[in-house]
Amino acid sequence: MQKVTFGMTFVILAIAAAVSLLPFPAPAAPDTVNDQIYADLLTKYVQNGVVDYSGFKRDEALLDQYLEQLSNIDPQKLDTNAAFAFYTNAYNAWTIKLILSGYPGLKSIKDLGSLFKSPWKKKFVRLNGDTITLDKIEHEILRPRFKDPRVHFAINCASKSCPPLISQPYRGATLDQQLDAATRAFINDGVNVYVKGDVLYVSKIFDWFEEDFDGVVRFVERYAQGDLRAQLQRRKQNLKLKHLDYDWSLNGH
Repeated sequence: MQKVTFGMTFVILAIAAAVSLLPFPAPAAPDTVNDQIYADLLTKYVQNGVVDYSGFKRDEALLDQYLEQLSNIDPQKLDTNAAFAFYTNAYNAWTIKLILSGYPGLKSIKDLGSLFKSPWKKKFVRLNGDTITLDKIEHEILRPRFKDPRVHFAINCASKSCPPLISQPYRGATLDQQLDAATRAFINDGVNVYVKGDVLYVSKIFDWFEEDFDGVVRFVERYAQGDLRAQLQRRKQNLKLKHLDYDWSLNGH
């Protein structure tokens, strides 16, 4: 009995020693996004679409902490709405980070580009083990994968003519309502979309991404409210479409 016990102990110790030499697997990427830091920053520093970049600058370490969290997420593990929200938040948060890289010495996000490379083509966005551009998020992920034109009213280019940054993160559970609200707010703000005479004036966004919309007038009418909706219904047979100039001035202070 004593010999058997000793033998078993020897075998167990040998197995334990062998296991200890095996490489430990890398920790799995989390499949949920904790956006509380980002939510707090947005609540604190974004009011009615105006971004307090000086405030973000003071709390840049917190923004960096959130961006690090995003970089460790595997988007493939997220459901469709959660992935859509993830990439939208990533685009917006990394855009803020880009602005902070030159703030306060800039008047426009375009100041961060060059003659040969726009700021949207800079490789600085760290996601899922890769370093990519803002353009890649927008044009190679968000637009082709999710095929939802409302994305154009959710991502923010840090400019006054851009649909405003909202004061909360986008979340998978409430994504549809948030996208509807952002789209409706932009179309009914009286500045970026309006009717004058027989002309429907719309944001340049509807020109740049016309192929994403199922007819610009039809899309606008779907989200129009009040007087704008009444004018569209009254005049839509004779409406001409004109695109407004785009103001690239910084959307904050």
